Amino acid sequence: MNLTMSAQLDAGEEEAVKDFIERVCGLQLAIHNGPVAWNTAVKFLMARKFDVNRAIELFIAHQETRQREGLVLIDPRDTRLHDELKTGKFTVLASRDNSGASIALFTACNHLPLQTTHQDTLKGLVIQLDTALESYETQRNGLVFIYDMTRSKYNNFDYDLSIKILNMLKGGYPARLKKVLIVTAPLWFRAPFKILRLFVREKLRDRVYTVSLNQLPVHIPKESLPVSLGGVLTSNHSEWARRCIQTMANQLETCTIPTDNNTQLATAASPGVETNPIISDMESEDSHETLPEKHNNEDREKEVEFEKDDVSKIKRAGNDQISSSTGNSLPCKRGSETAAAQCADQSKGTLPRKKHRPPSSAFEDSIHVADGGLTIQEFVNYCRSKRKVGFRVDYMGIKSEQPTGTFLEARKKHNASKNRYTDVLCMDESRVRLCGQDDYINANFLDGYKQKNAYINTQGPLPRTYPDFWQMIWEQQVLVIVMTTRTVERSRLKCGQYWPAEEDSDEELGDFVVINVGIEKNTDFIVTNLVLQNTKTAESREIIHLQFISWPDFGVPHSAKAFLQFLFRVREEQAQKVKRLGTAWTGHPLGPPMVVHCSAGIGRTGTFVTMDINMRRLADVGTVDVEKTVRRIRSQRAFSIQMPDQYVFCHTALIEHAQNVGLIADVNMDGFDESDQSD
Repeated sequence: MNLTMSAQLDAGEEEAVKDFIERVCGLQLAIHNGPVAWNTAVKFLMARKFDVNRAIELFIAHQETRQREGLVLIDPRDTRLHDELKTGKFTVLASRDNSGASIALFTACNHLPLQTTHQDTLKGLVIQLDTALESYETQRNGLVFIYDMTRSKYNNFDYDLSIKILNMLKGGYPARLKKVLIVTAPLWFRAPFKILRLFVREKLRDRVYTVSLNQLPVHIPKESLPVSLGGVLTSNHSEWARRCIQTMANQLETCTIPTDNNTQLATAASPGVETNPIISDMESEDSHETLPEKHNNEDREKEVEFEKDDVSKIKRAGNDQISSSTGNSLPCKRGSETAAAQCADQSKGTLPRKKHRPPSSAFEDSIHVADGGLTIQEFVNYCRSKRKVGFRVDYMGIKSEQPTGTFLEARKKHNASKNRYTDVLCMDESRVRLCGQDDYINANFLDGYKQKNAYINTQGPLPRTYPDFWQMIWEQQVLVIVMTTRTVERSRLKCGQYWPAEEDSDEELGDFVVINVGIEKNTDFIVTNLVLQNTKTAESREIIHLQFISWPDFGVPHSAKAFLQFLFRVREEQAQKVKRLGTAWTGHPLGPPMVVHCSAGIGRTGTFVTMDINMRRLADVGTVDVEKTVRRIRSQRAFSIQMPDQYVFCHTALIEHAQNVGLIADVNMDGFDESDQSD
């Protein structure tokens, strides 16, 4: 028993500690772990006002959270943890509010989601909270959490991480969460905050506030606030981080830590010694000494170890001892097998991985494969002999072929107003179906190279179809939207402005809120970062919108170089988004379908898809076949490739691409544009 702690507990509280230890010990013995320490029991009981049942629930939830997020063992010498602490994005202030609660501060503008991981950020947070909870006063009086959004951009905001932190603090960490203060929330945060509140239990909802800097002293006195928040407190985060590292090192002093090469490293016993460079590095911002990075999936917590199924064992062992937890949790995201089941899941807030399309991992069923074709040198010779006029003749032969599919759904009276053009309809066999009774949208799935349903080719949305368009984006889990037209060309409206045009603006379209969180303007294309929020399921996703603006209507890009740069940027954005999904995505390695559209969704759209397919094939096996590609995509999206020059462009741009990547030397195309003598 800890005498210091015991002296500060009354008799009833001490009995509760003994009861907690005895009952948790029974759970621990069921999975061959040692008894829980007295001080540990006190922390959990303090957090639940010495209600033993609720404290045991919290204990189990805490262990679940640590294991799920990879926080079972935190090595105090981990350089990634060291770098995380140096950002200062999270700190515990050396002050308290009027009730004696400790003050934790997360500074959003210091968080760069692309440069760190959720695990590393949570490690930095947990090591500091663990140190703060060494204080009896913090255990007794709880914690105030400040989420400072001053000077932050959307690039600093990580929705999923925010949910993890809030859920951990409210139901998975042994500290009383007294209050959450969101400071100077920017305009774009309005909708995320409304949704974020949906995850908070009613009891906690009254403790979440959005405040300005001027309102903050109403909750926390100025003398307890740092200068950055209008207070007078001068904080020393480097010293605090050093203390946290040392506290953890002392706790693990007698333990050994497994590393990647299975050697054993002793933990430093005191600050300043050479075996613990992460501590000395905290004292010098200019120091670049680091330890080798370690990524060991078999790390174990030293005091209480858990095997793979230990959490479920604890729950089974404790069924007769504790009541079930009533806390809310995030909805589970699972793919359903039928359209009806998927729609039902959607209404409950789940997100299917695949919808209305065959499994995308079945390469052997893909419509675009490396059958026949020409090597790149054969392709060059073929183009030089054909010349432009020959390709025009070939294209007219393709254009004369009638579509093999039907257009029954598109021609129905109640769907007529959803088609931008009366002669550009959606084929029944490959059309995208929306969830719900009214499932029509003018959009078709198209296969890619060795990938089923790699694209969704669609028309430029009409104002009346904006909600349908975003519903399709959501249901198909689209990450990237490719737009190959301007909204207005030659004084004619080619596509509606279906997304908010101004940065930090938002629009509500049907069941969705679309937020523009950043715009990047280039000479030939514009990249817009969007956030799509489902108001029914309380979930949010990041979507990238890429618009090519150097492509005239009915023509071809002024520069193949600019078009190729745009195409590679599209691929790069798709790859990055898929990578960030991690194990949440189980479909084709290239990810969900990309949405591609122009005005009608056949000319420039078909050209983009034809180029992408042949460039991927060229990189894979060294051959191309533009003619066969065009015929095949027209079998899924009728009339794709709308003009002869677009067909010609696919050939010439492929040659330029091959030159750019070094597959062929400079090609002499003299005479390519000249008419045939017999013409």
